[in-house]
Amino acid sequence: MRKSGFPGEYPYTRGIRATMYRGRLWTMRQYAGFGTAEETNARFRFLLSQGQTGLSVAFDLPTQIGFDSDSSRASGEVGRVGVAIASVEDMEVLLREIPLDRVSTSMTINATAMILLSLYGLVGESQGVHLKSLQGTVQNDILKEYAARGTYIYPIEPAMKLTTDIVEWCSGEMPRWNTISISGYHMREAGCTAVQEVAFTMANAIAYMDYLVERGLTVDSFAPRLSFFFAAQMDLFEEVAKFRAARRMWARIMKERFSAKDPRSWLMRFHTQTAGVSLTAQQPENNAVRVAIQALAAILGGTQSLHTNSMDEALSLPTKRSALLALRTQQILAHESGIVNTVDPSAGSFYVESLTDDIEERAERYIRRIDQLGGALRALERGFIQREIADEAYRHQKEVETGQRVIIGVNEFVEEAPPPNHITRIDPTLEEKQVKRLGELKVRRDSQEAEGRLTSLKEAADNGENLVPYVLKAARSHATLGEISDALREVYGLFRPLREF
Repeated sequence: MRKSGFPGEYPYTRGIRATMYRGRLWTMRQYAGFGTAEETNARFRFLLSQGQTGLSVAFDLPTQIGFDSDSSRASGEVGRVGVAIASVEDMEVLLREIPLDRVSTSMTINATAMILLSLYGLVGESQGVHLKSLQGTVQNDILKEYAARGTYIYPIEPAMKLTTDIVEWCSGEMPRWNTISISGYHMREAGCTAVQEVAFTMANAIAYMDYLVERGLTVDSFAPRLSFFFAAQMDLFEEVAKFRAARRMWARIMKERFSAKDPRSWLMRFHTQTAGVSLTAQQPENNAVRVAIQALAAILGGTQSLHTNSMDEALSLPTKRSALLALRTQQILAHESGIVNTVDPSAGSFYVESLTDDIEERAERYIRRIDQLGGALRALERGFIQREIADEAYRHQKEVETGQRVIIGVNEFVEEAPPPNHITRIDPTLEEKQVKRLGELKVRRDSQEAEGRLTSLKEAADNGENLVPYVLKAARSHATLGEISDALREVYGLFRPLREF
């Protein structure tokens, strides 16, 4: 009791609310996005009609790294791994008939987060929803891009400036918006362990906190709107313990390291996604079982929001049918399993409590080591975090290849079977339609006004100003995502990754 306390009380090991799911279920936020804005809008409205309770937007690769669909660098990638969004008109189509005053939206976007947030805000205004009323999350966690994911654009320091510009601006203008979703998920997908996922996520969060405090912001003015994003992997009890340890660590970091006074600043609110890397192309039906186990771990761990992967994602983007099954997995857990009838049912388990303590202790050792290197930014610049992840990924793969780690259908209980026929295939003509629509926009708009806004943006970037108001004005004048990104490339340059660790 001394270590774990009660649910809803510091240090929140047992959950951030006293009643947890007895009072309110987690948000069922299925991740979706592919092709054009029209197609993704249809998928969103289908999922909402089937009981999904929040949107989660996947953007295509060009959108993530700041290229318009008509760029030569975007050729062949438009709409492939997410939806193509280049302008406020695209965003209007994406969100058509979706009431932004009632639906919370999460956007998985980082290097171009400021642009997508601005486009979303403009669409909200066009629906008559004031910026102060919009609810949602922009991932906006650039540090994990350098560590594991790779969709960065600018060098680390100016990228941190853009990230924290959003936090500073939203604290006054969009107070209901979660301004960073500090993500361990992508590092876990890249190969790190549960302990490393917690440690590296906490280290990145500390770096953001330090940066914002240095800008002169008071901790309690922005910390309540920070959120987190974790993976749910296959080791059920380790994952439950991981979530409990992370919640306790964050409460102590905020209270003791940053002297936060507002209890809301101590709360770790987090979204969870089941582990994409655990899905197999072989025997894809097995993935439905894997996802159910991982979702159970997230719920036992006290997540506030959950995405369940679809069973065919090792082969393609999800079909409508498999996406619905993934949503139904959450709904069955919520309404049929009885798991929501008690708060933190794993509390007091000798195994879970000892695992929680062990993960916390080992993660804290990592944080002390990163502190000794000068913090997360310096650790990334020196390749420490990247090297640790790569080493664990190699070890994991060797265990699979030698049979030390059993993966059903891959290295044990293997079946010879043809690949499934029913998978999602992106129509190649969609890229042509998207490029044509973008070209028509550029002809219709007042190009002189758009160019003037882009010039103002570059001047503001040179002067070190908060750039959100300038990006909003540029987007309102129909400057495109690629043009805004190019303007900032001129000022900031590009990040060049280390050739070796």
